[in-house]
Amino acid sequence: MVCVVAVLAGGSDGRVVVPLWVDLLSLTPPTDARLLRTTDEAVRGVAAIMAKGFGLPVPDRVVVHVYDGRRAFEQGLIRDARVSPVQAATLSDFAIGVGARGQVLLNHRPADRTEREWLRLIAHELTHVSQIELAGGEGRGEQWLAEGMADYVAFSTLERLGLDMLERRRQVATAGLRAHATLLQRGLDLEGHGTPQGFTAWHLRDGSIPVYQLAFLITDDLIDRRGFDRTRAYFASFRRSSDRRANFAAAFGQSLADFEADTLVRLKTASAL
Repeated sequence: MVCVVAVLAGGSDGRVVVPLWVDLLSLTPPTDARLLRTTDEAVRGVAAIMAKGFGLPVPDRVVVHVYDGRRAFEQGLIRDARVSPVQAATLSDFAIGVGARGQVLLNHRPADRTEREWLRLIAHELTHVSQIELAGGEGRGEQWLAEGMADYVAFSTLERLGLDMLERRRQVATAGLRAHATLLQRGLDLEGHGTPQGFTAWHLRDGSIPVYQLAFLITDDLIDRRGFDRTRAYFASFRRSSDRRANFAAAFGQSLADFEADTLVRLKTASAL
C-alpha cells in the first residue's frame, strides 16, 4: 500500500494537500492514457507500470508536489526539498521536475507542456524515487545512468500507453547527436559525468536536451546488451557498497572505462560521425 500525497499550488499557502492511498498489488497497469486524466490518476497508473512492468520499487509513502509555474517551483525546492536558494534558482532555470527520497516535485506549467510530456515527467521523476529506494539513499550510482534509465522507463511507459514509441525516441536522440557532433568528439568522460555535480556541469555547458539524449542512448545501449535487470541490480548494490567502479563492473561484467570505449565506438557508428 502506497500513500501518495498530491500537493497542488493554489491554497492559501500556495498548496492544497490531497492524500491518496495506492495499493500496487490491486492496480492493473493502464494501457490507455485517456484513463489518466488527473495527476492523481497519472501517479497511480505510472506507479503500477513501473512496479509491474519493470519490477521497480515504490516507497510506502510518496509525496507529489505540483507547483504552478517556475517561481512557485523554485520556492518549493527550497521549502519542500530543502535545497539551498542558490541551487534552487539554478535548478528552476532548466529543470521542470525533481525526484528526491520519497517525494517528487513538478512544475505544472512549463511553456511546452502537453499531456504526453506531463506523463513523461511523472514517470521520469518517479524512476528517480525508485532508484533512491533501490540504492538506499540519494546521489548513489552514475548520474548519467540514473538520468538515462529514468528516460528509458519514461519513454517505455509512454509506449505502453500508446503515446510514443521507444524506437522513435532512439531515432530522435541519434539525430540529435549528428547535430551536436562535439559531444562525441570530446569523449564521454563517464567517470567525470557520473556525479550529480559533474552531470549538471555537463548539460549546462553542452545543453540539456543533447546531453540527456546522449545519456539515454548510452543507457539504452547498456540495457540492450546487459538487460534491465542488471541496471536495477546495479542501483541496489549501493546498499552494500559505495564503490562506483566496483559496483558497475560487478553488475555489468565490464569496467566503466571499457564500457565507455565500446559505447563511444557504437555511438559514432550509429550517428555516422
